[in-house]
Amino acid sequence: MNSGVQMLNPAKKSRQSSATHRAAEEIRQLIFTGVLTADSNHLESELADRLGISRTPVREATLMLQASGLLEVQPRKGVRINALSVDDMQEIYAVLTEMECLAARLAAGHGYSKADLVAVDACIAEMDEALSKKDLEAWAMADELFHMHLVELSKNTRIAAVVANFNDQVRRARSITLKLRPFPTQSNREHRALYEAILEGDAAKADEIHRRHRKQAGKTLITILKQSGLNRV
Repeated sequence: MNSGVQMLNPAKKSRQSSATHRAAEEIRQLIFTGVLTADSNHLESELADRLGISRTPVREATLMLQASGLLEVQPRKGVRINALSVDDMQEIYAVLTEMECLAARLAAGHGYSKADLVAVDACIAEMDEALSKKDLEAWAMADELFHMHLVELSKNTRIAAVVANFNDQVRRARSITLKLRPFPTQSNREHRALYEAILEGDAAKADEIHRRHRKQAGKTLITILKQSGLNRV
């Protein structure tokens, strides 16, 4: 009996979902790398042609990215890539600092062993190796992974969601300023100190170390943006 309701084939539904997530990830990378510049406008058809896919997954992907603050969907006008001002960046870093410091305190309270922290330790080793080779891009990738693991160690999904959202918004600024920043030797030392504080179960120490680290990172980024005249990124 035909009820008049068309059911989407599960395989087709899965393919559409996969295409949407692939489109979202590719658009995110175009934004992070500056290919889609801040304050620029792009038609849905343009993005579909660039990605080599149909417009439907692109439309769904842009709605996903709008929710994370990376762009704004404009009816019948395509999308506009959102820009962040220096003031926006200061607000975001204030939130990231509080969220990650809370994550550090919670992580220190979970009684982790060295075996539990092996992924964090590996990130620090990768950052040290990257600096020895003067490979800032490799360092940045390991640094981002370290912070991701830190948030995961909190075992708090709400913190993870907030941090992921704001990290997406500042990733382009970090990429633009990466080679303008001081060589991050001190940052590596602070990561190691935070690892030790979590391993020791010292929540207050973990908070103190990471708060100092995050505040300095934000200050460095803001200073570079101002000195470079990058008022909107």
